[in-house]
Amino acid sequence: MRYVYLSFVKTSCLKHLRQVSSLKYTETIEDSNRDRAFKLLSRMEHEYENKNAKFFNKILKEEGALVLRVHAVTVLSEIGDASSVLVLGDVMKKDPSSLIRHECAFSLGQMGLKSAIPYLIDAALNDPSEIVRHESAAALGAIGDASARNALEKATRDKSEEVRGSALASLFNLDFLKYASQEKLDVEVLAASIERKKRAASKGKKRMPHP
Repeated sequence: MRYVYLSFVKTSCLKHLRQVSSLKYTETIEDSNRDRAFKLLSRMEHEYENKNAKFFNKILKEEGALVLRVHAVTVLSEIGDASSVLVLGDVMKKDPSSLIRHECAFSLGQMGLKSAIPYLIDAALNDPSEIVRHESAAALGAIGDASARNALEKATRDKSEEVRGSALASLFNLDFLKYASQEKLDVEVLAASIERKKRAASKGKKRMPHP
């Protein structure tokens, strides 16, 4: 029985490793086949209307053209599905394009999910690009969870002024949320009111957002 279990674990691990090794990251700016790229973008419009996060996750896993990948990242922030956090976190860690990593950080901040915090902390402190560190620090402030405080305090000592500024702004937001809690201000009611106004302003058929 132990042998069967170990064989199952080994098979599962190998399958996972094959899946990870087959993932694509940014390889080129444009798809060499523009007609194919335009058709795929047209399909993205349809899948966006269906809020199909699985489709856009697949784009990031399989497409190497930056122009397609950046659209997928932008749309995933609008859909806001938790399944996309792992995909965006992986791209933010491994993609060679600082533009794509930056957009992933922004999208994770817009989604506002706590599961994104470890990825954003790592990027805010360790990414080689200052625009990615800056956006990651800003995203941590947008999520507004106190668990990011220590990392943001470290980021205030970054060599980049932009990163330091984003970290300080995010720390200010964490301090405000703490203050609001102590003062018993109903931040959730305020946020809900803002969201209702946003929905009212965007009634009607909404087109896929473009970066």
